[in-house]
Amino acid sequence: MTQPPQPPNEPPQGGFGAPQDPPPGGFGAPAPPPADPFGKQPATPPAGGFGAPQTPPPAGGFGAPRTPPAGPPQQPGYGYPQTPPQQPGYGYPSGPPAGQGLPPGQPPQQGYGYGYPTAPMQPQYAPPQQGGKGGKKFTTQMQIIVAAVVAVAVIIGAGIFLASGGDDKKNEASDSAGTTGEGKGGEGGGIGGGGKEKVPANTKSTVAFQLPEPKVGDVTTVDGSWLTDKAYVKTGVDEIVGYDKVKGTKLWSIPLEGQLCAASRHMSKDYKTAIAFAESKPTKAKKYPPCNQVGAIDLSTGKLMWSKSVTAATSGDEPVRFDEITLSGTTVAAGGTEGGAAFDLNTGAERWKPKAGTDGCYDKGYGGGDALAVVRKCGTYDSPQLVIQALNPTTGAPLSSFKMPPGVDYASIVSTKPLVVAADVGDTAGDGSGISDFFSIDASTGKLLTKIAADGEKYAARCGSTEVETCQQVTVGNNRLYLPTEEHEGTGEYGDTNEIVSFDLTTGKPTSDKADAGDRYTMFPIRMDGSNIIAYKVPPYDKGGQIVSIDGSTFKQTVLMENPGDESIRDAETSFSMDYAEILYSDGRMYISEVMVSKPRESSLDDKQYLAVSFATS
Repeated sequence: MTQPPQPPNEPPQGGFGAPQDPPPGGFGAPAPPPADPFGKQPATPPAGGFGAPQTPPPAGGFGAPRTPPAGPPQQPGYGYPQTPPQQPGYGYPSGPPAGQGLPPGQPPQQGYGYGYPTAPMQPQYAPPQQGGKGGKKFTTQMQIIVAAVVAVAVIIGAGIFLASGGDDKKNEASDSAGTTGEGKGGEGGGIGGGGKEKVPANTKSTVAFQLPEPKVGDVTTVDGSWLTDKAYVKTGVDEIVGYDKVKGTKLWSIPLEGQLCAASRHMSKDYKTAIAFAESKPTKAKKYPPCNQVGAIDLSTGKLMWSKSVTAATSGDEPVRFDEITLSGTTVAAGGTEGGAAFDLNTGAERWKPKAGTDGCYDKGYGGGDALAVVRKCGTYDSPQLVIQALNPTTGAPLSSFKMPPGVDYASIVSTKPLVVAADVGDTAGDGSGISDFFSIDASTGKLLTKIAADGEKYAARCGSTEVETCQQVTVGNNRLYLPTEEHEGTGEYGDTNEIVSFDLTTGKPTSDKADAGDRYTMFPIRMDGSNIIAYKVPPYDKGGQIVSIDGSTFKQTVLMENPGDESIRDAETSFSMDYAEILYSDGRMYISEVMVSKPRESSLDDKQYLAVSFATS
């Protein structure tokens, strides 16, 4: 895992790039497709023969994140007393307090929906039928033979059943879908019999639409993107906007009282999700209004179903300032520095509110999706003790508890079913990724199944240091943890490459799974599709990116989408930092979007920057 760039401590002089003027027809309306959809002339092929780079890649390699904008000095993380500021997590820029950009001390939430585990397809074994063709009776010898055959079939079936992770019901897909998918993976009919994503007739994509980056005067969080059956939904400035998923035309807009500061990466089967936002827009008197509003939105109708604030359990009548929010089934769980609360997704009724314990314990943050889990913090600032609990979503009652080892200041929930947690034990990762080890926990008993060491020099997944549900480039399924390796030199003359590998969540041992990105490409998992892995390949300087499906059984790769290699289109695709961007893929359509925008620098006013870009196959 590479060392992230360290953001400066002074306010930004600029940001990610120049915004665009809204196209005719309003923000998000697609422009007529010129020969070059991004309005740039094709580049002259580089000198030096095929494969020679035009210019040396920037620091960090091709596709490395743009210099992150700075913001006000960071404040301590979730629930910490007001003490010297912490260091930001991997690649996360510091930003302003909640309400206009990032909440205090928080990195932007990431839009990758990693970890929607689904059960692998289980083989079915039927015992031989008694009475052969014509209804003849079995002889004693035939009965012995049949009994032996049945016994062998049962033994084989049990072996495959156990090897694949056991009971289907324990690994069934979630009732909520994440930002990188359109519901849970279907059964059968897909690649390898494990997913619903099929190979398009033509995998070569074209640009479907692009949304210009909005004009802002400060660092502004635009975290959150979702995909329904009809709409691509993206956070804007003081609003959430639904766009036609094919054309990119604006379908609806939900105005907000203040800027969004946290968004759930999960949504319900009927396309509802949860957000947290500021109580008002910035003013001279209150430049950074507090992020104390929780709400639920219907992504099908474009309606804000309800919104409310709650008083803190620890500080009288003061409303809770929320740092993060998640969804599990119909329970919305939001966390903040003064405590948390849970609500009914459909009605907004308060379901439960954790109370600060006499031992100083409090809920630090929640992980949602298939189940609900919490990182609960006890002890002191100098000697914290983190406890991971599986919760009953309806009542908030703990179902099991696991104490993290000493030396863990923060923990991130990678998956809730199965329960997988990432942490940097003793700050030994050394690369700012927030991960030195993964912990596979039995959610029913709270017992540690295994600990998986994730050497920062070998593996490239990362988690935010302060928020509980921000892990990226990692996913869980088939009772396995899927990770990208760090970039390394490939076999070709130019460019690095990497692989996706896996670990068994019961034994902790590496498996034989390995998917090679190929020369000059690097890849990472986006989400599960049934028992298959959907992955994104970051392109080299002269090609477009790819979406591939990796068979969960054979690890064979199948290309689902290959984006254009034209310079201007490739520049637009790679202008999104893979350390920040939200990537959605479903049914031959891919969407890449920002999670934060800022005032452009003078030097980049002529550069085109996008809030989101969509690609589509035919």
